[in-house]
Amino acid sequence: MEPDNTYTSESTTADTIASAEELVQLTFEETRVLGSLIEKELTTPEYYPMSLNGLVNACNQKNNRLPRTNLSEDEVNQAIEQLRTKRLAHRVDLVGSRVPKFQHNAEKELDLIKAERALIAELLNRGPQTTGELNNRADRMFNFDGIQDVEDTLTDMMERSPSLVGIMEARPGQKESRWFHKLAPPPELEELQDGSSVYIPAPDQRLDQLESVLSEFKDLKEEVEALRYQVRELTDDFREFRKQFE
Repeated sequence: MEPDNTYTSESTTADTIASAEELVQLTFEETRVLGSLIEKELTTPEYYPMSLNGLVNACNQKNNRLPRTNLSEDEVNQAIEQLRTKRLAHRVDLVGSRVPKFQHNAEKELDLIKAERALIAELLNRGPQTTGELNNRADRMFNFDGIQDVEDTLTDMMERSPSLVGIMEARPGQKESRWFHKLAPPPELEELQDGSSVYIPAPDQRLDQLESVLSEFKDLKEEVEALRYQVRELTDDFREFRKQFE
């Protein structure tokens, strides 16, 4: 949605993310913020763009969210700043308002028409879903002409380059395959004690990278300590050697 003349907005001149060879990757918090922004743009345009407080409430609402979250204002603010860095969101300043607002750039940066934004918002907010589930749940954001229309739209999103969505084959206990977005690593299926299962976000790759760096740092620290010990031993040996000539 292009900003109207009631406010000023940040401008972007770089090429769109969708034209890049690789699709931008988001953290779970970033996917929840982006999904909430797209959803509110389509369902409650009168309250869009959104304030930080409104965005926190949207991310943590109980309906249409899986998994449910309790993100803090700092976490949402950090996510929106990262999305701004990745050109998927920007700040807008309404004339006469001291509260900054935020809106997404998915229409431009990911080259998404309204029907596609409705589907990607559902996948961002609720995780993998069947075509039928998406048809029922995305209807509040876009009036699809039935399941086949949803299927065709998803197929177009999958076959573009880079691909925005993919298909998960049916797991044990599931009858149908499920669609998932590719803006983050595919979620993992976790079995619950009652025999049911739920999709959970994949581990943050940044944490894995941090653990790797910390492990390397620990190894280097141990090597430094070993070298210090060797230096002390050499120093003691040298002192003993000097005593022979005193």
